[in-house]
Amino acid sequence: QVQLVESGGGLVQAGGSLRLSCAASGRPFSDYTMGWFRQAPGKERDIVGAVGIGVSAVTTYYGESAKGRFTISRDNAKNTIYLQMDSLKPEDTAVYYCAASLHGFPKQEDGYNYWGQGTQVTVSS
Repeated sequence: QVQLVESGGGLVQAGGSLRLSCAASGRPFSDYTMGWFRQAPGKERDIVGAVGIGVSAVTTYYGESAKGRFTISRDNAKNTIYLQMDSLKPEDTAVYYCAASLHGFPKQEDGYNYWGQGTQVTVSS
């Protein structure tokens, strides 16, 4: 079992930055790929990005909405991943979720086994 707790959401003006955190517990952190997803009102949940541990290096993936503006990182010593969001836009407004996958490096939500409760990010224009 894996427990995930997100934090760091809030209200920010367009062009600003936020840093989300996701603390994990319950299994050795290095066992799994971690992902960030978001869901805007009336829309499906989409991947923001993911970070995994390869044989010798950290692997990251970014969805189209995140490329060039968002950065995912992980700190295995703290069992935490981060989502640094810069140059935020009103269309980034959503509930952001972190998720853990025990198998592979999935880019779809059905590949993830555990989910946090989500944190609201609101970007005002």
